[in-house]
Amino acid sequence: MQTAAPAVPPASESAAAGHQTIARPPLLIGIPQETAPGEKRVATVPEVVAKLVKLGFAVAVESGAGDASNFADDTYRAAGAEVVPDATQLWSRADIVLKVRPPTPNEVRMLREGATLIGFVWPAQNPELMQQLAARRATVLAIDSLPRQLSRAQKMDALTSMAGITGYRAVIEAANVFGRFFNGQVTAAGKIPPARVFIAGAGVAGLSAIGTAANLGAIVRANDTRAEVADQVVSLGGEFVKVDYEEEGSGGGGYAKVMSEGFLQAQREMYAREAKDADIIITTALIPGKPAPRLITAEMVRSMKPGSVIVDMAAEQGGNCELTEPGQAVVKHGVTIVGYLDLVSRLAKQASTLYSNNLLRVVEELCKAKDGRLDVNMEDDAIRGLTVLKEGNITWPPPPPKIPAAKPKAAAAPVVASKSHGHGPGAPMSAQSLAIVFGVGALLFLLVGLYAPASFLSHFTVFVLACFVGYMVVWNVTPSLHTPLMSVTNAISSIIAIGALVQVAPPLAGSSADRPNQVILGLAVFALALTAVNMFGGFAVTRRMLAMFRK
Repeated sequence: MQTAAPAVPPASESAAAGHQTIARPPLLIGIPQETAPGEKRVATVPEVVAKLVKLGFAVAVESGAGDASNFADDTYRAAGAEVVPDATQLWSRADIVLKVRPPTPNEVRMLREGATLIGFVWPAQNPELMQQLAARRATVLAIDSLPRQLSRAQKMDALTSMAGITGYRAVIEAANVFGRFFNGQVTAAGKIPPARVFIAGAGVAGLSAIGTAANLGAIVRANDTRAEVADQVVSLGGEFVKVDYEEEGSGGGGYAKVMSEGFLQAQREMYAREAKDADIIITTALIPGKPAPRLITAEMVRSMKPGSVIVDMAAEQGGNCELTEPGQAVVKHGVTIVGYLDLVSRLAKQASTLYSNNLLRVVEELCKAKDGRLDVNMEDDAIRGLTVLKEGNITWPPPPPKIPAAKPKAAAAPVVASKSHGHGPGAPMSAQSLAIVFGVGALLFLLVGLYAPASFLSHFTVFVLACFVGYMVVWNVTPSLHTPLMSVTNAISSIIAIGALVQVAPPLAGSSADRPNQVILGLAVFALALTAVNMFGGFAVTRRMLAMFRK
């Protein structure tokens, strides 16, 4: 009687080596349901599940994990995941756990010993959690510890992804509470002034808020301690408000540093002025590992117009406003102060999609062989920065990443003064040299006027004037516009097509005696084709180039 072979053989013989190779099952990635209050995100969406399966992993999702983000269990099954009925079974089986929020003590107890955890951990704020995970001999990659200054780490930067969503949602929450339109309008019923929005902090979240508010038609003003973001604020339609105090505020890694007391005093005075004029204030200021700086005092809130709105995006770290109540929207002194802690979860589907893509990039970096195995390479700066625990050993904080030093600028060649004229190459022309140049030019013009025919003289005058006007026009154009200028100049110069048309026209309208020979006719047709390409191509390039300078 024949017996069917098992679907997955436990071993396969190697004739060459003469021994058995044990087939290893793929590592299991577990996606638990988030248990933090108000958290609607899920660590992996069905689209990413399919990509994890292609990398060689098995994927298990806790039943209902994606419901709050509008990802049903059936969509995970269709993508190739197993749906597990309860959290205990998932945590105890998973070799790798992908998560959004830091695990709770109960979740740490359920974590399989020696497993890998990837997600937000915040090791500086959670030392007890680090010790609990170390006791489980876990390997932990904290997505919040990614060295963001590495350009290749941008695809894994979940902080940036979530901050962009938070900034957008902050403006939407402000619009929901605010009692007017954002954009100004003139209607038959009266004139509506535009809303005035002030944004404290122009990081990723602040820039997202600036762009959203400006697109809604508001007058947007913003401030940041980092002077380099001023151009970004302006490019998004805002106005950068500078503090009347010279101090650089960049702290590295995309964050601001703690400023001096002199700067903070000047900043408070500026905020007090802005608060009186603003209809909406959105605060985004955070410093890693420290409580949120207090930017908006109770006195500033009292000075605001009744019906104004403050959205405090730093509420989870104590808030930038003195009167913020984390997790609540309260009205104080006639001003609504929004301190929601779940702004990013209010766009759960979008946030989950972006976050799961960030985690996918991390897994791809850990599984370059696409064999369903993880290789936590501590020689890789990005992976080393992410890894806060390696097999139970705390590896946080990491050493500074090895960023290649910028190439030194070549030393400028020394300017040697000319002995014959007494000036260097950049010095103005001497009076003697200038007189010689003008004398030679005047002599040439005199010779042309005396001996050239009258028809040539008129053409020559037009040529000289064209050269002078063209030079002055190009010279005074901003260098960034030289390419569109030259492309449209090429298009206009295609007026030479008239010469070709003159040669082509006689065969169409004239007598046979007026017709040019076939060589001239062929050259004229070829010239027409080239000038047509030059003409239409020039205008097309100009249009595309100028579009780059529009908002």
